[in-house]
Amino acid sequence: MSHPLIGVSTYLEASAKWGVWDLPAALLPAGYPRLVQAAGGLAAMLPPDDPDQAARVVARLDGLVIAGGPDVEPVRYGAEPDPRTGPPARARDAWELALIEAALASGTPLLGICRGMQLLNVALGGTLVQHLAGHTEGVGAFGQHAVKPVPGTRYASLVPTEAVVPTYHHQAVDRLGRGLLASAYASDGTVEAVELPDAWALGVQWHPEMGEDARVMRALVQASKPPQPRPFP
Repeated sequence: MSHPLIGVSTYLEASAKWGVWDLPAALLPAGYPRLVQAAGGLAAMLPPDDPDQAARVVARLDGLVIAGGPDVEPVRYGAEPDPRTGPPARARDAWELALIEAALASGTPLLGICRGMQLLNVALGGTLVQHLAGHTEGVGAFGQHAVKPVPGTRYASLVPTEAVVPTYHHQAVDRLGRGLLASAYASDGTVEAVELPDAWALGVQWHPEMGEDARVMRALVQASKPPQPRPFP
């Protein structure tokens, strides 16, 4: 059985504590690799690196996940920062945008989760709403709300009915990037999923790694399976 190699982008923090250690660390909440593994893939962590290396990294992967994390720096989409926008993570922005561009250029299946969906939109020239309320339960607490698929989209083919999802974000898609379609909405009109119709590229605004529904990740893993060698006649 083939187990595609799925790269997942990570945090790079100046200080993290475990055991007796307090050191700089590349971090990824365990829900991400667990979800990749549950969907039939092999997970590889991709901490921020030189953006010039992104194409080489993506060439070694079967699929790519851009994980959730800090706010995208507004300069990336031509905006002034709102006072409620978090501090920039410039190295991560540059690395993940380069990963997205490499995946789109190579046709590598791509899933953006929360920040990852927002970066996919920004990479294609879209903009973001810098603050909205009602999509968390408070600082450090995931909320839940319903997401409704748009009929005829890839997302709707994976999750054909309304679903309640784990959510934690205060920013969202504003103007859609080039070629992107909105494929799910929250009841307040927030865009909750985007996709490219001519490539396997999907973004979801919620956090599937915090729930039990593996359908979106399973679809990425299935799309990422390398062709099987044909038996010698």
